[in-house]
Amino acid sequence: MAVLDVLNIKGEKVGTMELKDEIFDIEPNTDVMWRYVDMQLTNARAGTASTKTRGEVSGGGRKPWIQKHTGRARQGSIRAPHWRHGGVAHGPKPKVYFKRMNKKMKKLALKSALSVRFKEGNLLVLDELKMERAKTKDLKEIIRALGLEESKILFVLPKKENEYVNVKISGRNIPGVKVIIADNPGSEKVNIDGLNVYDILNHDKLVLVQSTVQKIEEVLG
Repeated sequence: MAVLDVLNIKGEKVGTMELKDEIFDIEPNTDVMWRYVDMQLTNARAGTASTKTRGEVSGGGRKPWIQKHTGRARQGSIRAPHWRHGGVAHGPKPKVYFKRMNKKMKKLALKSALSVRFKEGNLLVLDELKMERAKTKDLKEIIRALGLEESKILFVLPKKENEYVNVKISGRNIPGVKVIIADNPGSEKVNIDGLNVYDILNHDKLVLVQSTVQKIEEVLG
């Protein structure tokens, strides 16, 4: 099994943790990761862009001039696309953007993304990361103690509890820092982010707590 040092919030080594090779040390499948990210970004599209066609803009009911003998090109409406204030030709209309993947591919994509960060040496494990109150300054001090000031960081917390939510709130105003709660969404769970491939790959460093690692191994194992 792969072994990783466990740090405290001061950046001091407090132990080691064994990681399952079948989750954190596989050969990354770039194709499946691309498909996952493509699905995730596609499903995030609102699909609400809309333009009016020549039949939807106001005006233009009367033919502007007679068909022949004027010396000008024939026109049927002043709201044709080539007229000022005319309708839009081939413009966007509301559309549902939706893609899906099966569970096996999703798990493989997550394992691949986790393995990429582990092989790069950009995966850190903390013994715990909780805050009694939401304060950006305190989280900045933790980041400084871990030596991650110049990196884009993704913190992944295990579940929705006040101490973890405070960490998430504290990271909102720090550029390049994102804090997500990785618990699986359910009918009674709100404001849960969920561990995802896009966020892992979009940040240089991945910081987990021990209980997050255990949850990941339980779900993906």
